[in-house]
Amino acid sequence: MHWKMEKLVDNFMSDDIDISSDEDISSDEVSANEYASSISDSDNDRISVIEESKAGTSVSAGGSSSHQGNNNLDKMDNNNLDNSDEENEVVKAILDAKQLYRNHPPSIILEDMITDICFHPTADCIGVASITGDIFMYKYNNEETDLVSTIELHLKACRDIEFSEDGRTLFSTGKDLCIAITDVETEKLTRLYEKAHEQPIYTMTVINEHVFVTGDDDGVVRLWDLRQKGSEPIFSIKEVEDYISAMITNRDAKYLVCASGDGCLTTLNIPERKMHLQSEEYDEELTCLGLFKSESKLLTASSKGKMYVYNWGEFGLHSDEFPNVTKTAINCMIPVTENVVITGGENGIVRATSLFPHRQLGIVGQHDFSVETLDISNDGTLIASSSHNNDIKFWNVQYFETLNVTESVKGGKQKQLKHNLPSSQINNRSDFFAEL
Repeated sequence: MHWKMEKLVDNFMSDDIDISSDEDISSDEVSANEYASSISDSDNDRISVIEESKAGTSVSAGGSSSHQGNNNLDKMDNNNLDNSDEENEVVKAILDAKQLYRNHPPSIILEDMITDICFHPTADCIGVASITGDIFMYKYNNEETDLVSTIELHLKACRDIEFSEDGRTLFSTGKDLCIAITDVETEKLTRLYEKAHEQPIYTMTVINEHVFVTGDDDGVVRLWDLRQKGSEPIFSIKEVEDYISAMITNRDAKYLVCASGDGCLTTLNIPERKMHLQSEEYDEELTCLGLFKSESKLLTASSKGKMYVYNWGEFGLHSDEFPNVTKTAINCMIPVTENVVITGGENGIVRATSLFPHRQLGIVGQHDFSVETLDISNDGTLIASSSHNNDIKFWNVQYFETLNVTESVKGGKQKQLKHNLPSSQINNRSDFFAEL
C-alpha cells in the first residue's frame, strides 16, 4: 500500500522593520541648512573650483560605476551557470546511484493480458503466457529486460506454462484444449496433444521428465506419459464438479493433491492411478497450493483469504487454520523459505506471511490491479508477479535469508498488515518519524 507523506514547512516572517522618525528627518534637514549658510561669500570662488573638480570626478566615477555594474552582472550570470551545472551534476549523481544500487530487473509490460509466468530453471530467463496464445521469452538482469523470442503455440489463451527440470522442454496448455511440448533451444514443437480435454485446460504440473498432469474447467484430471505413443492419457479421473485450480506433489511423487473450485482437496495415488482421499468441503474456492517444512506441510489458500495447513499424507482435515486478515481473495502463492509464504491478492498486494509462528511479515510489493501469478527465480533471489494491468514486476527477496520472523512489528495487527518490507521500496511512516 502506498503511503503518501506530506512535508510540513514552517514559514517564519519578521515584522520588525526600522522606520526613521519625522524628528530624525527634520534634524537632518536643519543640519544641512546650517551647513549651507555657514559658507561665506568670500569662499564662493574656491567652492566653484571645488565643484568643477567634483563634476569631473563625478563623470569619471559614473563611468567606473557603469563598468563595475556590468562586471557584477557578468559575475551573476556566471554564478547562475555554475549553479545550474552543479544541480545537473547532483541530479545525474542521484540517478547514477539509483541505477548502481538497483537490485532487481525493471518491469515488463505487455499489450496483451498475461495469463501465466514461469522462470527458467537454469538461465536468467522468464516465460510469459498471454491471452492470445503466444509465449514470450525474456532475458533479464538488474539493468534491463529484453524480449528474445515469441513462440506462437495456441489458437486461444495459453493458460499455463512449465519448464522441465533441465530447462530444455517447455510445456504449455490452453483454452484451445491442446497441450504443446516445445524444444526451448530450437523453439520447435516436438509434440502436440490435440483435444487433450473436452473442456479448456486450467492448470498443469510437471511430475518428472516423462510424466505430467493436467486439470480442466470441468474438474477432470488427466495423467500423461511422454514415453507413451499416441495422444491418450495414461489415467483420467473426475471427482469434482468445478474447475481444478492447482495441483502439487512432493519428491516421492506418490500423492497428487488437487485443489478445486468446489472447495475441497482431492488426493490421487499416482503409482496406483486411483483416488486416495477427498477432504472436507469448504464454502469457498481453494485457489492455490504450496509445500513447506521439508515437504511435511501442505498449505492451501482460498477465495475468502483464508489459509489452511495440512500434514502431508493426512489430507482429510486441516491441522491449522489462518484467518482472513485482508478481507480479499488470495489468488496465488509461492514458498520463499521453509517457513515463509508469499501470496498475491485480489487487492494488488504481494504479501509475506510466516507460518510457524504465524505472523504477518508485511508487504513485499504492490500492483494497481489484482495479482494473478507468482513465481520464484532459479537462485531464489527474485520473485516475479503479474497483474491484470498486463505488467510483470520483480522483487528482490534475499533479505528473507536473515529476516527475524519472530520479531513482531510494533503497533498491532493493522501496523503489521501495512508494514512495508525492503523490496516494496516504500518507507514506513514509523521509519520516517524515527529519523526526525
